[in-house]
Amino acid sequence: MLLPLIALACYLIGAIWLGYTAYRGDGPEGRGGRIAAVAIAACGVFVHQNAWLQERRLAPDAALSLGDTAALVSIVIAAVAIILALFPRRRGIAALLLGICDKIVPGLLIGALSYGHLPALFVPSGPMRSGLSNAEKARVRQRAAEGLATREERLDAEARSYHSPGTCTFYGTANSNQMLLEIMGLQLPSSSFEPPDTPLRRALTEAAVVQAIAMTARAGQWRPIAHVIDERTLVNAVVGLHATGGSTNHLLHLIAIAHAAGVRLQLGDFADLGAVTPLLARMYPNGTADVNHFHAAGGMGLVIGQLLDAGLLHGDVNTILGTGLDAYRRVPRLTDRGLQWVEGTQNSHDTAVLRPVSNPFQSSGALKVLQGNLGTAAIKLSAVPDDRHVIEAPALVLDDPALLKGLFRDGVLDRDVVVVVRFQGPRANGMPEMHSLMPILGALQDRGRRVALVTDGRLSGASGKVPAAIHVAPEASGGGMLARVRTGDVIRLDAVAGTLHVQLPAAELAQRPPAVAPLLPSGRGLALFRALRAGVGDATAGASVFG
Repeated sequence: MLLPLIALACYLIGAIWLGYTAYRGDGPEGRGGRIAAVAIAACGVFVHQNAWLQERRLAPDAALSLGDTAALVSIVIAAVAIILALFPRRRGIAALLLGICDKIVPGLLIGALSYGHLPALFVPSGPMRSGLSNAEKARVRQRAAEGLATREERLDAEARSYHSPGTCTFYGTANSNQMLLEIMGLQLPSSSFEPPDTPLRRALTEAAVVQAIAMTARAGQWRPIAHVIDERTLVNAVVGLHATGGSTNHLLHLIAIAHAAGVRLQLGDFADLGAVTPLLARMYPNGTADVNHFHAAGGMGLVIGQLLDAGLLHGDVNTILGTGLDAYRRVPRLTDRGLQWVEGTQNSHDTAVLRPVSNPFQSSGALKVLQGNLGTAAIKLSAVPDDRHVIEAPALVLDDPALLKGLFRDGVLDRDVVVVVRFQGPRANGMPEMHSLMPILGALQDRGRRVALVTDGRLSGASGKVPAAIHVAPEASGGGMLARVRTGDVIRLDAVAGTLHVQLPAAELAQRPPAVAPLLPSGRGLALFRALRAGVGDATAGASVFG
Protein backbone atom coordinates (compact mmCIF):
# COMPACT_ATOMS: atom_id res chain seq x y z
CA MET A 1 0.00 0.00 0.00
CA LEU A 2 2.97 2.32 0.62
CA LEU A 3 4.03 2.74 -3.02
CA PRO A 4 0.53 3.69 -4.25
CA LEU A 5 0.31 6.31 -1.51
CA ILE A 6 3.71 7.73 -2.46
CA ALA A 7 2.58 7.85 -6.09
CA LEU A 8 -0.61 9.69 -5.18
CA ALA A 9 1.36 12.16 -3.06
CA CYS A 10 3.69 12.85 -6.00
CA TYR A 11 0.74 13.43 -8.32
CA LEU A 12 -0.94 15.83 -5.91
CA ILE A 13 2.20 17.77 -4.99
CA GLY A 14 3.21 18.05 -8.64
CA ALA A 15 -0.25 19.25 -9.70
CA ILE A 16 -0.51 21.81 -6.86
CA TRP A 17 2.98 23.11 -7.51
CA LEU A 18 2.28 23.41 -11.23
CA GLY A 19 -0.84 25.42 -10.49
CA TYR A 20 1.03 27.70 -8.11
CA THR A 21 4.04 28.33 -10.33
CA ALA A 22 1.82 28.96 -13.34
CA TYR A 23 0.91 32.29 -11.76
CA ARG A 24 4.53 33.33 -11.42
CA GLY A 25 5.00 34.15 -15.08
CA ASP A 26 7.87 33.42 -17.40
CA GLY A 27 10.68 34.40 -15.07
CA PRO A 28 13.36 31.93 -13.97
CA GLU A 29 11.55 31.28 -10.70
CA GLY A 30 8.31 30.36 -12.47
CA ARG A 31 10.06 28.19 -15.05
CA GLY A 32 12.13 26.42 -12.41
CA GLY A 33 9.03 25.75 -10.35
CA ARG A 34 7.22 24.21 -13.28
CA ILE A 35 10.20 22.00 -14.12
CA ALA A 36 10.41 20.82 -10.51
CA ALA A 37 6.66 20.17 -10.41
CA VAL A 38 6.74 18.12 -13.60
CA ALA A 39 9.70 16.17 -12.20
CA ILE A 40 7.74 15.38 -9.04
CA ALA A 41 4.73 14.24 -11.06
CA ALA A 42 7.07 12.10 -13.19
CA CYS A 43 8.37 10.50 -10.00
CA GLY A 44 4.76 9.69 -9.21
CA VAL A 45 4.42 7.91 -12.56
CA PHE A 46 7.64 5.98 -11.88
CA VAL A 47 6.56 4.94 -8.40
CA HIS A 48 3.08 4.08 -9.70
CA GLN A 49 4.60 1.79 -12.34
CA ASN A 50 6.84 0.15 -9.74
CA ALA A 51 3.83 -0.38 -7.50
CA TRP A 52 2.11 -2.17 -10.37
CA LEU A 53 5.19 -4.29 -11.09
CA GLN A 54 5.61 -5.14 -7.41
CA GLU A 55 1.99 -6.28 -7.20
CA ARG A 56 2.44 -8.39 -10.29
CA ARG A 57 5.56 -10.06 -8.89
CA LEU A 58 3.85 -10.79 -5.59
CA ALA A 59 0.53 -11.87 -7.12
CA PRO A 60 0.91 -12.36 -10.89
CA ASP A 61 -2.59 -13.82 -11.25
CA ALA A 62 -4.38 -11.16 -9.17
CA ALA A 63 -7.48 -9.79 -10.85
CA LEU A 64 -6.89 -6.14 -10.03
CA SER A 65 -4.06 -3.86 -9.06
CA LEU A 66 -3.73 -0.13 -8.57
CA GLY A 67 -1.91 -0.01 -11.91
CA ASP A 68 -4.79 -1.78 -13.64
CA THR A 69 -7.63 0.24 -12.20
CA ALA A 70 -5.83 3.57 -12.50
CA ALA A 71 -5.16 3.03 -16.22
CA LEU A 72 -7.96 5.29 -17.46
CA VAL A 73 -7.36 7.65 -14.53
CA SER A 74 -3.84 8.22 -15.88
CA ILE A 75 -5.47 10.03 -18.81
CA VAL A 76 -6.87 12.51 -16.30
CA ILE A 77 -3.48 12.90 -14.62
CA ALA A 78 -1.74 13.60 -17.93
CA ALA A 79 -4.46 16.01 -19.07
CA VAL A 80 -4.49 17.97 -15.81
CA ALA A 81 -0.69 18.17 -15.76
CA ILE A 82 -0.67 19.70 -19.26
CA ILE A 83 -3.55 22.06 -18.42
CA LEU A 84 -1.68 23.37 -15.38
CA ALA A 85 1.68 23.52 -17.14
CA LEU A 86 0.28 25.61 -19.99
CA PHE A 87 -1.77 27.99 -17.81
CA PRO A 88 -1.62 30.91 -18.33
CA ARG A 89 0.45 30.77 -21.52
CA ARG A 90 0.49 33.36 -24.26
CA ARG A 91 0.74 32.89 -28.01
CA GLY A 92 4.54 33.12 -28.01
CA ILE A 93 5.14 29.48 -27.08
CA ALA A 94 4.44 25.99 -28.43
CA ALA A 95 4.10 22.69 -26.62
CA LEU A 96 6.23 19.67 -27.46
CA LEU A 97 4.32 16.61 -26.28
CA LEU A 98 6.35 13.47 -25.63
CA GLY A 99 3.47 11.02 -25.43
CA ILE A 100 3.99 7.47 -26.64
CA CYS A 101 2.10 4.80 -24.76
CA ASP A 102 -1.49 3.88 -24.26
CA LYS A 103 -3.16 6.48 -22.03
CA ILE A 104 -0.56 9.25 -22.05
CA VAL A 105 -1.17 10.34 -25.66
CA PRO A 106 -4.93 10.89 -25.28
CA GLY A 107 -4.32 12.57 -21.92
CA LEU A 108 -1.76 14.98 -23.38
CA LEU A 109 -3.97 15.74 -26.37
CA ILE A 110 -7.03 16.39 -24.19
CA GLY A 111 -4.95 18.69 -22.01
CA ALA A 112 -3.48 20.57 -24.98
CA LEU A 113 -6.96 21.09 -26.47
CA SER A 114 -7.89 22.97 -23.31
CA TYR A 115 -5.62 25.73 -24.63
CA GLY A 116 -6.55 25.74 -28.28
CA HIS A 117 -4.73 29.03 -28.92
CA LEU A 118 -1.34 27.37 -28.39
CA PRO A 119 0.54 25.38 -31.04
CA ALA A 120 1.31 21.80 -30.06
CA LEU A 121 2.98 18.88 -31.75
CA PHE A 122 3.95 15.36 -30.70
CA VAL A 123 7.44 13.88 -30.79
CA PRO A 124 7.46 10.07 -31.15
CA SER A 125 10.21 7.71 -30.03
CA GLY A 126 9.58 4.93 -32.54
CA PRO A 127 9.31 1.17 -31.96
CA MET A 128 12.02 -1.14 -30.66
CA ARG A 129 13.78 -3.37 -33.16
CA SER A 130 12.06 -6.62 -34.03
CA GLY A 131 12.84 -9.38 -31.57
CA LEU A 132 10.96 -12.59 -30.88
CA SER A 133 7.98 -12.65 -33.20
CA ASN A 134 4.70 -11.58 -31.68
CA ALA A 135 3.09 -14.81 -32.85
CA GLU A 136 5.71 -16.88 -30.99
CA LYS A 137 5.31 -14.74 -27.88
CA ALA A 138 1.55 -15.32 -28.02
CA ARG A 139 2.12 -19.06 -28.48
CA VAL A 140 4.24 -19.20 -25.31
CA ARG A 141 1.62 -17.23 -23.39
CA GLN A 142 -1.11 -19.59 -24.55
CA ARG A 143 1.02 -22.62 -23.54
CA ALA A 144 1.49 -20.98 -20.15
CA ALA A 145 -2.28 -20.59 -19.78
CA GLU A 146 -2.59 -24.33 -20.44
CA GLY A 147 0.09 -25.09 -17.83
CA LEU A 148 2.51 -26.34 -20.52
CA ALA A 149 5.19 -23.62 -20.37
CA THR A 150 7.62 -23.18 -17.50
CA ARG A 151 8.28 -19.87 -15.78
CA GLU A 152 11.72 -19.82 -17.41
CA GLU A 153 10.18 -20.20 -20.87
CA ARG A 154 7.78 -17.35 -20.18
CA LEU A 155 10.52 -15.04 -18.91
CA ASP A 156 12.76 -15.88 -21.88
CA ALA A 157 9.97 -15.13 -24.37
CA GLU A 158 9.13 -11.82 -22.71
CA ALA A 159 12.80 -10.80 -22.49
CA ARG A 160 13.37 -11.53 -26.20
CA SER A 161 10.18 -9.67 -27.10
CA TYR A 162 10.86 -6.51 -25.07
CA HIS A 163 14.59 -6.11 -25.45
CA SER A 164 15.44 -2.50 -26.29
CA PRO A 165 14.18 1.11 -26.13
CA GLY A 166 11.01 1.99 -28.01
CA THR A 167 7.38 0.97 -28.13
CA CYS A 168 6.31 -2.67 -28.35
CA THR A 169 6.43 -3.91 -31.93
CA PHE A 170 2.88 -5.27 -32.10
CA TYR A 171 0.09 -3.04 -33.36
CA GLY A 172 -1.58 -2.31 -30.06
CA THR A 173 -2.64 0.97 -28.49
CA ALA A 174 0.81 2.60 -28.32
CA ASN A 175 1.52 2.17 -32.04
CA SER A 176 -2.10 2.97 -32.93
CA ASN A 177 -1.51 6.25 -31.08
CA GLN A 178 1.38 7.06 -33.39
CA MET A 179 -0.62 6.26 -36.51
CA LEU A 180 -3.45 8.51 -35.32
CA LEU A 181 -1.19 11.43 -34.47
CA GLU A 182 0.41 11.26 -37.90
CA ILE A 183 -2.82 10.96 -39.89
CA MET A 184 -4.22 13.85 -37.80
CA GLY A 185 -1.23 16.00 -38.79
CA LEU A 186 0.10 16.36 -35.24
CA GLN A 187 3.58 14.98 -35.81
CA LEU A 188 6.05 15.00 -38.67
CA PRO A 189 5.36 12.82 -41.74
CA SER A 190 6.57 9.20 -41.57
CA SER A 191 8.14 9.84 -38.16
CA SER A 192 5.95 7.40 -36.23
CA PHE A 193 7.83 4.16 -36.80
CA GLU A 194 11.47 5.11 -37.24
CA PRO A 195 13.30 3.21 -34.43
CA PRO A 196 15.06 5.02 -31.57
CA ASP A 197 18.81 5.57 -31.46
CA THR A 198 19.30 6.07 -35.19
CA PRO A 199 20.71 9.18 -36.89
CA LEU A 200 17.38 9.65 -38.68
CA ARG A 201 15.41 9.48 -35.41
CA ARG A 202 17.68 12.11 -33.89
CA ALA A 203 17.25 14.33 -36.96
CA LEU A 204 13.45 13.93 -36.78
CA THR A 205 13.41 14.90 -33.11
CA GLU A 206 15.49 18.00 -33.82
CA ALA A 207 13.23 18.85 -36.76
CA ALA A 208 10.20 18.61 -34.48
CA VAL A 209 11.69 21.22 -32.17
CA VAL A 210 12.43 23.51 -35.11
CA GLN A 211 8.88 23.05 -36.36
CA ALA A 212 7.43 23.84 -32.94
CA ILE A 213 9.32 27.14 -32.88
CA ALA A 214 8.16 27.94 -36.42
CA MET A 215 4.52 27.48 -35.37
CA THR A 216 4.58 30.20 -32.71
CA ALA A 217 3.11 33.64 -33.15
CA ARG A 218 6.56 35.17 -32.66
CA ALA A 219 7.87 33.24 -35.68
CA GLY A 220 5.01 34.52 -37.82
CA GLN A 221 3.47 31.13 -38.74
CA TRP A 222 1.03 30.76 -35.87
CA ARG A 223 -0.72 27.39 -36.11
CA PRO A 224 -2.54 26.67 -32.86
CA ILE A 225 -3.90 23.21 -32.16
CA ALA A 226 -7.47 24.55 -32.47
CA HIS A 227 -6.74 25.21 -36.15
CA VAL A 228 -5.56 21.62 -36.63
CA ILE A 229 -8.16 19.52 -34.78
CA ASP A 230 -11.66 19.75 -36.22
CA GLU A 231 -14.38 17.43 -37.54
CA ARG A 232 -12.36 16.57 -40.66
CA THR A 233 -9.27 15.65 -38.66
CA LEU A 234 -11.28 13.36 -36.42
CA VAL A 235 -12.94 11.65 -39.39
CA ASN A 236 -9.45 11.06 -40.81
CA ALA A 237 -8.43 9.52 -37.49
CA VAL A 238 -11.36 7.08 -37.49
CA VAL A 239 -10.67 6.13 -41.13
CA GLY A 240 -7.01 5.50 -40.27
CA LEU A 241 -8.02 3.34 -37.32
CA HIS A 242 -10.20 1.16 -39.56
CA ALA A 243 -7.74 1.02 -42.46
CA THR A 244 -4.86 -0.20 -40.29
CA GLY A 245 -6.77 -2.44 -37.86
CA GLY A 246 -5.93 -0.27 -34.85
CA SER A 247 -6.61 -0.70 -31.16
CA THR A 248 -10.12 -1.01 -29.74
CA ASN A 249 -9.06 1.37 -26.96
CA HIS A 250 -9.41 4.22 -29.43
CA LEU A 251 -13.15 3.68 -29.57
CA LEU A 252 -12.95 5.28 -26.13
CA HIS A 253 -10.05 7.68 -26.55
CA LEU A 254 -11.11 9.33 -29.82
CA ILE A 255 -14.58 10.06 -28.44
CA ALA A 256 -13.02 11.73 -25.38
CA ILE A 257 -10.54 13.66 -27.56
CA ALA A 258 -13.34 14.84 -29.84
CA HIS A 259 -15.31 16.05 -26.83
CA ALA A 260 -12.30 18.09 -25.69
CA ALA A 261 -12.20 19.63 -29.19
CA GLY A 262 -15.89 20.51 -29.09
CA VAL A 263 -16.88 17.81 -31.57
CA ARG A 264 -19.50 15.16 -30.98
CA LEU A 265 -18.13 11.80 -32.11
CA GLN A 266 -20.28 8.71 -31.53
CA LEU A 267 -19.93 4.96 -31.89
CA GLY A 268 -22.34 5.12 -34.83
CA ASP A 269 -19.81 7.28 -36.66
CA PHE A 270 -17.21 4.54 -36.25
CA ALA A 271 -19.69 2.02 -37.66
CA ASP A 272 -20.61 4.21 -40.65
CA LEU A 273 -17.00 4.99 -41.55
CA GLY A 274 -15.93 1.39 -41.01
CA ALA A 275 -18.49 0.19 -43.54
CA VAL A 276 -16.74 2.11 -46.35
CA THR A 277 -13.10 1.91 -45.24
CA PRO A 278 -10.99 -0.99 -46.56
CA LEU A 279 -8.48 -2.80 -44.37
CA LEU A 280 -5.05 -2.09 -45.88
CA ALA A 281 -2.62 -3.41 -43.26
CA ARG A 282 -2.03 -6.64 -41.40
CA MET A 283 0.12 -6.28 -38.30
CA TYR A 284 0.04 -8.50 -35.27
CA PRO A 285 -2.50 -9.38 -33.86
CA ASN A 286 -4.22 -8.98 -37.24
CA GLY A 287 -1.35 -10.76 -39.00
CA THR A 288 2.20 -11.99 -38.39
CA ALA A 289 4.08 -8.79 -39.26
CA ASP A 290 5.10 -6.14 -36.75
CA VAL A 291 5.22 -2.35 -37.14
CA ASN A 292 8.81 -2.45 -38.40
CA HIS A 293 7.69 -4.64 -41.28
CA PHE A 294 4.80 -2.24 -41.91
CA HIS A 295 7.18 0.73 -41.98
CA ALA A 296 9.51 -1.09 -44.41
CA ALA A 297 6.58 -2.00 -46.68
CA GLY A 298 5.68 1.66 -47.21
CA GLY A 299 4.29 2.66 -43.85
CA MET A 300 2.20 5.71 -43.13
CA GLY A 301 3.18 7.59 -46.29
CA LEU A 302 1.71 4.85 -48.47
CA VAL A 303 -1.41 4.42 -46.33
CA ILE A 304 -2.17 8.13 -46.33
CA GLY A 305 -1.49 8.41 -50.06
CA GLN A 306 -3.76 5.48 -50.88
CA LEU A 307 -6.60 6.80 -48.72
CA LEU A 308 -6.25 10.31 -50.15
CA ASP A 309 -6.32 9.06 -53.74
CA ALA A 310 -9.44 7.00 -52.98
CA GLY A 311 -11.22 10.04 -51.53
CA LEU A 312 -11.39 8.44 -48.08
CA LEU A 313 -9.52 11.20 -46.24
CA HIS A 314 -10.11 14.94 -45.99
CA GLY A 315 -7.07 16.31 -47.79
CA ASP A 316 -7.84 19.96 -47.05
CA VAL A 317 -7.14 19.79 -43.31
CA ASN A 318 -4.63 21.89 -41.43
CA THR A 319 -1.56 20.16 -40.01
CA ILE A 320 1.51 21.27 -38.08
CA LEU A 321 3.11 21.86 -41.51
CA GLY A 322 0.33 24.01 -42.93
CA THR A 323 -2.71 23.36 -45.09
CA GLY A 324 -3.19 20.02 -46.81
CA LEU A 325 -2.46 16.38 -46.01
CA ASP A 326 -0.46 15.78 -49.20
CA ALA A 327 2.75 16.61 -47.33
CA TYR A 328 2.20 13.37 -45.42
CA ARG A 329 2.85 11.30 -48.54
CA ARG A 330 6.51 12.26 -48.14
CA VAL A 331 9.19 10.40 -46.21
CA PRO A 332 12.33 11.69 -44.47
CA ARG A 333 15.83 10.93 -45.73
CA LEU A 334 19.24 11.92 -44.34
CA THR A 335 21.53 13.31 -47.04
CA ASP A 336 24.73 15.35 -47.20
CA ARG A 337 22.47 18.40 -46.90
CA GLY A 338 20.82 17.10 -43.74
CA LEU A 339 17.22 16.00 -43.34
CA GLN A 340 15.30 16.07 -46.62
CA TRP A 341 11.72 15.12 -47.47
CA VAL A 342 11.15 13.06 -50.61
CA GLU A 343 8.13 11.44 -52.23
CA GLY A 344 7.31 8.10 -50.68
CA THR A 345 6.68 4.88 -52.53
CA GLN A 346 3.40 4.47 -54.39
CA ASN A 347 3.57 0.68 -54.26
CA SER A 348 3.79 -1.67 -51.31
CA HIS A 349 7.12 -3.44 -50.84
CA ASP A 350 5.30 -6.35 -49.16
CA THR A 351 1.66 -6.99 -50.00
CA ALA A 352 1.41 -9.56 -47.21
CA VAL A 353 1.69 -6.60 -44.82
CA LEU A 354 0.39 -3.55 -46.69
CA ARG A 355 -1.92 -3.37 -49.68
CA PRO A 356 -3.46 -0.70 -51.93
CA VAL A 357 -7.11 0.33 -51.78
CA SER A 358 -7.66 -1.54 -55.05
CA ASN A 359 -6.70 -4.86 -53.40
CA PRO A 360 -7.42 -4.63 -49.65
CA PHE A 361 -7.34 -7.45 -47.13
CA GLN A 362 -11.06 -6.85 -46.64
CA SER A 363 -13.49 -4.32 -48.05
CA SER A 364 -14.59 -2.90 -44.71
CA GLY A 365 -12.81 -1.78 -41.59
CA ALA A 366 -11.61 -3.79 -38.64
CA LEU A 367 -13.97 -2.47 -35.95
CA LYS A 368 -17.74 -2.94 -35.71
CA VAL A 369 -20.46 -1.89 -33.32
CA LEU A 370 -22.93 -4.43 -31.90
CA GLN A 371 -26.36 -3.62 -30.48
CA GLY A 372 -29.05 -5.67 -28.80
CA ASN A 373 -30.84 -6.32 -25.54
CA LEU A 374 -27.51 -6.51 -23.69
CA GLY A 375 -26.61 -2.97 -24.77
CA THR A 376 -24.09 -1.47 -27.16
CA ALA A 377 -20.67 -3.08 -27.63
CA ALA A 378 -17.64 -3.00 -29.89
CA ILE A 379 -15.84 -5.86 -31.62
CA LYS A 380 -12.60 -6.07 -33.60
CA LEU A 381 -12.82 -8.60 -36.43
CA SER A 382 -9.60 -8.20 -38.40
CA ALA A 383 -7.99 -11.23 -36.73
CA VAL A 384 -11.15 -13.26 -36.04
CA PRO A 385 -11.63 -16.21 -38.45
CA ASP A 386 -14.66 -15.85 -40.71
CA ASP A 387 -16.33 -18.92 -39.23
CA ARG A 388 -16.24 -17.31 -35.77
CA HIS A 389 -18.12 -14.12 -36.63
CA VAL A 390 -21.32 -15.65 -35.26
CA ILE A 391 -21.23 -17.45 -31.90
CA GLU A 392 -24.26 -18.79 -30.02
CA ALA A 393 -23.61 -20.70 -26.80
CA PRO A 394 -24.54 -20.90 -23.10
CA ALA A 395 -23.13 -18.18 -20.89
CA LEU A 396 -20.63 -18.57 -18.08
CA VAL A 397 -20.99 -15.46 -15.91
CA LEU A 398 -18.03 -14.21 -13.86
CA ASP A 399 -17.73 -11.11 -11.70
CA ASP A 400 -13.99 -11.68 -11.29
CA PRO A 401 -11.89 -12.40 -14.40
CA ALA A 402 -9.23 -14.14 -12.28
CA LEU A 403 -11.61 -17.05 -11.75
CA LEU A 404 -11.39 -18.06 -15.41
CA LYS A 405 -7.90 -19.54 -15.05
CA GLY A 406 -8.94 -22.00 -12.35
CA LEU A 407 -12.05 -23.07 -14.25
CA PHE A 408 -9.95 -23.68 -17.35
CA ARG A 409 -7.42 -25.81 -15.50
CA ASP A 410 -10.22 -27.78 -13.85
CA GLY A 411 -11.66 -28.63 -17.27
CA VAL A 412 -14.95 -26.81 -16.66
CA LEU A 413 -14.54 -24.71 -19.80
CA ASP A 414 -13.90 -27.48 -22.29
CA ARG A 415 -17.11 -26.79 -24.22
CA ASP A 416 -18.82 -24.16 -26.36
CA VAL A 417 -19.25 -21.13 -24.14
CA VAL A 418 -19.78 -17.37 -24.08
CA VAL A 419 -17.80 -16.06 -21.13
CA VAL A 420 -19.50 -13.01 -19.61
CA VAL A 421 -17.17 -10.93 -17.43
CA ARG A 422 -19.09 -8.08 -15.83
CA PHE A 423 -18.49 -5.29 -13.30
CA GLN A 424 -15.33 -4.36 -15.20
CA GLY A 425 -16.56 -1.02 -16.59
CA PRO A 426 -15.17 2.45 -15.92
CA ARG A 427 -17.51 3.09 -13.00
CA ALA A 428 -17.09 -0.33 -11.38
CA ASN A 429 -13.32 -0.58 -11.09
CA GLY A 430 -11.67 1.75 -13.59
CA MET A 431 -12.03 -0.53 -16.64
CA PRO A 432 -8.77 -2.50 -16.44
CA GLU A 433 -7.39 -4.30 -19.46
CA MET A 434 -7.98 -8.03 -18.99
CA HIS A 435 -4.84 -9.39 -20.61
CA SER A 436 -5.06 -12.83 -19.02
CA LEU A 437 -8.36 -13.90 -20.62
CA MET A 438 -7.35 -14.20 -24.25
CA PRO A 439 -4.67 -16.94 -24.01
CA ILE A 440 -7.23 -19.12 -22.20
CA LEU A 441 -10.05 -18.46 -24.66
CA GLY A 442 -7.61 -18.80 -27.55
CA ALA A 443 -6.61 -22.25 -26.32
CA LEU A 444 -10.26 -23.30 -26.20
CA GLN A 445 -10.86 -21.96 -29.69
CA ASP A 446 -7.83 -23.88 -30.99
CA ARG A 447 -9.39 -27.06 -29.58
CA GLY A 448 -12.37 -26.48 -31.86
CA ARG A 449 -14.69 -25.01 -29.24
CA ARG A 450 -16.95 -22.13 -30.23
CA VAL A 451 -16.15 -19.46 -27.69
CA ALA A 452 -16.67 -15.73 -27.28
CA LEU A 453 -16.22 -13.05 -24.65
CA VAL A 454 -18.82 -10.46 -23.61
CA THR A 455 -17.71 -7.81 -21.13
CA ASP A 456 -18.22 -4.22 -20.02
CA GLY A 457 -14.46 -4.02 -19.59
CA ARG A 458 -11.52 -3.57 -21.94
CA LEU A 459 -9.03 -5.87 -23.58
CA SER A 460 -5.48 -5.13 -24.59
CA GLY A 461 -5.29 -3.31 -27.89
CA ALA A 462 -3.39 -6.35 -29.16
CA SER A 463 -6.16 -8.88 -28.50
CA GLY A 464 -7.26 -10.59 -31.65
CA LYS A 465 -8.49 -14.02 -32.75
CA VAL A 466 -11.31 -14.69 -30.27
CA PRO A 467 -14.61 -12.85 -30.94
CA ALA A 468 -15.04 -10.39 -28.08
CA ALA A 469 -17.91 -7.96 -27.52
CA ILE A 470 -16.24 -5.38 -25.30
CA HIS A 471 -17.08 -1.98 -23.75
CA VAL A 472 -20.69 -3.12 -23.27
CA ALA A 473 -22.77 -0.10 -22.23
CA PRO A 474 -24.59 0.55 -20.03
CA GLU A 475 -22.13 -1.30 -17.81
CA ALA A 476 -23.34 -3.71 -15.15
CA SER A 477 -22.63 -1.19 -12.38
CA GLY A 478 -24.67 1.44 -14.21
CA GLY A 479 -27.92 -0.47 -14.63
CA GLY A 480 -26.86 -2.48 -17.67
CA MET A 481 -28.46 -5.79 -18.59
CA LEU A 482 -25.23 -7.72 -18.04
CA ALA A 483 -26.14 -7.57 -14.35
CA ARG A 484 -29.23 -9.68 -15.10
CA VAL A 485 -27.53 -12.41 -17.14
CA ARG A 486 -27.11 -15.80 -15.48
CA THR A 487 -24.89 -18.75 -16.18
CA GLY A 488 -26.64 -21.02 -18.67
CA ASP A 489 -28.49 -18.27 -20.55
CA VAL A 490 -27.91 -18.59 -24.28
CA ILE A 491 -26.14 -15.58 -25.80
CA ARG A 492 -25.83 -14.88 -29.52
CA LEU A 493 -23.02 -12.67 -30.76
CA ASP A 494 -23.62 -11.96 -34.44
CA ALA A 495 -20.93 -9.73 -35.92
CA VAL A 496 -22.38 -10.16 -39.41
CA ALA A 497 -25.75 -8.69 -38.42
CA GLY A 498 -24.18 -6.41 -35.79
CA THR A 499 -26.23 -7.76 -32.88
CA LEU A 500 -25.67 -8.95 -29.31
CA HIS A 501 -28.55 -10.68 -27.55
CA VAL A 502 -29.32 -12.91 -24.62
CA GLN A 503 -32.03 -15.28 -25.86
CA LEU A 504 -34.69 -14.43 -23.30
CA PRO A 505 -38.10 -12.73 -23.48
CA ALA A 506 -37.84 -9.03 -22.61
CA ALA A 507 -40.32 -9.42 -19.75
CA GLU A 508 -38.34 -12.21 -18.11
CA LEU A 509 -35.09 -10.28 -18.40
CA ALA A 510 -36.65 -7.13 -16.95
CA GLN A 511 -38.10 -9.01 -13.96
CA ARG A 512 -34.81 -10.52 -12.90
CA PRO A 513 -33.10 -8.76 -9.98
CA PRO A 514 -29.72 -7.39 -11.02
CA ALA A 515 -26.59 -8.85 -9.48
CA VAL A 516 -24.79 -6.67 -6.96
CA ALA A 517 -21.30 -5.47 -7.80
CA PRO A 518 -18.62 -7.15 -5.68
CA LEU A 519 -16.61 -5.03 -3.29
CA LEU A 520 -13.22 -3.99 -4.59
CA PRO A 521 -10.35 -5.74 -2.78
CA SER A 522 -8.82 -3.64 -0.02
CA GLY A 523 -5.18 -2.92 0.61
CA ARG A 524 -4.15 -2.01 -2.93
CA GLY A 525 -5.04 1.66 -3.02
CA LEU A 526 -8.10 1.08 -5.20
CA ALA A 527 -10.20 3.48 -3.12
CA LEU A 528 -7.91 6.39 -4.00
CA PHE A 529 -9.73 7.04 -7.28
CA ARG A 530 -13.30 6.31 -6.14
CA ALA A 531 -14.42 9.90 -6.76
CA LEU A 532 -13.21 9.83 -10.36
CA ARG A 533 -14.87 6.48 -11.02
CA ALA A 534 -18.14 7.81 -9.64
CA GLY A 535 -18.15 10.68 -12.13
CA VAL A 536 -16.95 8.84 -15.22
CA GLY A 537 -19.11 8.51 -18.34
CA ASP A 538 -19.87 5.14 -19.90
CA ALA A 539 -17.93 3.63 -22.79
CA THR A 540 -20.14 5.21 -25.46
CA ALA A 541 -19.14 8.62 -24.09
CA GLY A 542 -15.43 7.78 -24.09
CA ALA A 543 -15.26 6.63 -20.43
CA SER A 544 -14.13 10.17 -19.62
CA VAL A 545 -14.48 12.38 -16.55
CA PHE A 546 -14.28 15.52 -18.71
CA GLY A 547 -17.72 16.92 -19.44
